[in-house]
Amino acid sequence: MGTLPASRTDFVLESIKEAILSGKLKPGQALVETDLAATLTVSKTPVREALKTLAGSGLVVMSPYKGATVRAVDAELARSVYDVRLLLEPEALRRSVELGAGFAEARSALDDTEDLARRSLANRRFHRGLYAGCGNPLMIQILDGLRDQTALITVAGWGVSPTWEAEDAEHRAILVAAEEGFADEAADLLRRHVRTFADRVAEELPDVVR
Repeated sequence: MGTLPASRTDFVLESIKEAILSGKLKPGQALVETDLAATLTVSKTPVREALKTLAGSGLVVMSPYKGATVRAVDAELARSVYDVRLLLEPEALRRSVELGAGFAEARSALDDTEDLARRSLANRRFHRGLYAGCGNPLMIQILDGLRDQTALITVAGWGVSPTWEAEDAEHRAILVAAEEGFADEAADLLRRHVRTFADRVAEELPDVVR
């Protein structure tokens, strides 16, 4: 059996991901293959493959009883993801600055905030633009692996209390410090930024969703 064209599979994957990150598909909502296939005008096969990929990145939960559902966000998930980010991301940024990495991708992401879905994806791009030049492929891989779950938590946090304007100001301060070569200051600002958001979201979300 031949493989599906990459463009079709990618289209289905990105469409479902954007629907989740924009809130069109709600946490806990069932993801029915036939319904998604009809909406996207494709067969069930690329939908099934996309759901498996999204389960691997933490956006979807696969259950033998319930099938596929959008992952529900709770305080336990937020703490777990942000604990790792707090350990790695500021240090990755500090190394990026010390290595003289460019931050053009982070700079371009700041203005790509037309709506919630684009704002969430731009937030992902901004943070990756900070750590991508750290010189440690394993560190980048680990942080990349958290990007989808981070975006899901971010959207959930904004749904409870929209604070992106304050976060945009924090992003700009972090980027200015990084671009001017102040490695420790940029890392400290990023650490404070991540911790503040994590603490607020953990307080507002339910402890555990089963």
